[in-house]
Amino acid sequence: MSDARGGLLRRHRDFRLLWCGETAGKFGASVTGVAMPLIAVTELHASTFEIGLLSAAAWAPWLVIGLPAGVWVDRLPRRPVMLTAAAVSLLLFAAVPVAGWFDLLSTGLLLAVALLTGTAAVFFQTAYTAYLPDLLAPEDQPEGNAKLHGSASAAQIVGLGSGGLIAQLAGAANGMLANAATFLVSLLCLGRIRHRETPAARTTDRALGREVAVGLRLLAGDRWLRALALFGASSNLALMGYQSIQVAFLVREVGLDAGTVGGLVAAAGSGGVAGAFAARRVAARTGTARAMVLFELGLPVLALLIPLTSGGAGVLCYAVGGFSVSAGVVAGNVIKSGFQQSYCPPELLGRLTASTAVLNFGTIPLGAVLAGVLGTTLGLRPAMWIATAGVPLAALILLLSPVGRVRDLPTGRRTTDGATARPEAAVGAAEEPGRPAHPAPPARPTRTAN
Repeated sequence: MSDARGGLLRRHRDFRLLWCGETAGKFGASVTGVAMPLIAVTELHASTFEIGLLSAAAWAPWLVIGLPAGVWVDRLPRRPVMLTAAAVSLLLFAAVPVAGWFDLLSTGLLLAVALLTGTAAVFFQTAYTAYLPDLLAPEDQPEGNAKLHGSASAAQIVGLGSGGLIAQLAGAANGMLANAATFLVSLLCLGRIRHRETPAARTTDRALGREVAVGLRLLAGDRWLRALALFGASSNLALMGYQSIQVAFLVREVGLDAGTVGGLVAAAGSGGVAGAFAARRVAARTGTARAMVLFELGLPVLALLIPLTSGGAGVLCYAVGGFSVSAGVVAGNVIKSGFQQSYCPPELLGRLTASTAVLNFGTIPLGAVLAGVLGTTLGLRPAMWIATAGVPLAALILLLSPVGRVRDLPTGRRTTDGATARPEAAVGAAEEPGRPAHPAPPARPTRTAN
C-alpha cells in the first residue's frame, strides 16, 4: 500500500491515530517511571528493597497471566481489548493523586496500583503487538515500527524530564495525573480508528492449555525466535536491575535533586530516538543480524560508565552510558519487531507475543528485586556495577547463537507446519563458510521489554 503521497503518518489516518495514542501513552508511562519511585523515596521514605519491589510489581503479571492472555487476545478482536485496558489504567493511575489529597498514600497502595496497571498492560501490549500487522501492509511495517519506536523514545525523553519537573513543582503524587490524562488521549485515538481487523481464525480446539502449548512450541522449536527470546530475558534482567534503582542511586548516592534526576534520565533516554532513526539504515548497510549484534553488544558496553557517575561534570558518565544503552535497545527492538511480524504466522502472533513476553518480561521483576537486595546489602554503587555489567554480557547470547553467524535474519513467513518448513533466508543470510547449515527447526509458531 505504499505510494508516492508521502510518509506513513501523512497518508494513513488510522496509523496516525494509533501513533498518537501510543506516543501519548509512552509519555505518561515515563512520567510515572520517575514520579512513582519519587513518591516512594521522598514522600513515603521507602527502603531500597521496597523501591525495587515497586518496579517488580508492575511486571509480575506477565509471569502469572501472560500465557493465557496471548490465547485470549488471539480469540478476541484486539482493539476492544486495548480500549478496555487503557480505561482501567486511567482509573487506577488517577487514584494515586486522589489518595494523596486525602492523606491515604502508602507503599501498599502504590504496590497495588503497580500490580493492577501491570495486569492491564499485559493485555494492552499483547493486543497492540498483534494488531499492528493487521493495520499495516507488510511493506509499511518497517516504517511503522521505526516511527512508533522513535516517537516512543522521544515521548519518553520529554516524559522523564517532565516527570522530575512536575514532581518538584506540584508534588510527586500529582505527577500521576499526567499519566492518567495520556490514557484518556489513547482512548480517544483508539476509539476513532476506522479499520476493522481481520476476524480471528476459528478453531475447534478451545482448550486453553493446548492453545498455550502451541505458542510455547513455536518459541521453543525455532532457533531464531528462541535465541532472541533468551537474549531478551537475560538483557531485561540486567536492564531492570539498574533502572529500578537509578532514581535512588542518583538522589541518595550522587546527591541530585528531583528536577535534575528527571533531566538526566531524559538526556540518557534520547539515545532511543537516535537508535530508532539509525536502525533501518544500519541494517540495510550491514544486514539485519549484524546490525542487531552491533546495537545490542557494541553500544551497551558503555553502560559501564553509569556506576562512575558523580556530582558536577561526573553526571556526564550517566548521560553517555544511558544514551548508548537506550540507542542500542531501541534500534534492536525496531529490527526485531519487523522480523517477528513478517516471520510469525498472523493467527499465532498473539500467542507468540505472550510466550516471548513471559520469558522476556518475567525476568524484569526478578531483576528489580535482585537490585533492591544488592542495593540494600552491598550499597547502591556496587549494585549498579553488577547490574550494568550484565547489559553487554547478555548480548553474548546473540553472538553465540545463529544470529551471530549470518548477515541477515530470515525474511520468509514461518509456516504453522514447522516440522517440514524451512524459513526462507534473506539475501546474504547464509551461514559463514565452514559451518554446516542448520536443519529446519521443529514445529512451532520478542526483546521489546524496554
